[in-house]
Amino acid sequence: MVKWILLFIAVPVAEVIIYIKLGKIIGLLPTLALIFGTGIAGVILARQQGFQIMNAVRREIAVGRVPGNQLIDGLLILIGAVFLITPGLLTDLAGFFLLVPFTRVRVREFLKRRIRKWIREGKTSILMRYR
Repeated sequence: MVKWILLFIAVPVAEVIIYIKLGKIIGLLPTLALIFGTGIAGVILARQQGFQIMNAVRREIAVGRVPGNQLIDGLLILIGAVFLITPGLLTDLAGFFLLVPFTRVRVREFLKRRIRKWIREGKTSILMRYR
């Protein structure tokens, strides 16, 4: 829990420091243009990738398969879009990393390996509620 608290403090502080230094190097207007430009580009990319994933999910369901990879990709695209909406160069980089298919596949496969490991080690549980 302490790691998460430190992360939520450290990232915004780092973002502010980066913007201050960047503003001194390239100026205020170019820095603001970069902030808005990455946000707009991120929204466009997230929308495009989101529609592609929705179509892939539909195709998988149409042929009777569970769309596992596509659902994970959809979650990663959503997380990437949230990172892009959050102002900051570090969060923008993380967001673009999750939106680009080439890098997103690597994150997805990492997550799948990690989840398989948790299952093998018994570190997961399924909570089911019955009414």
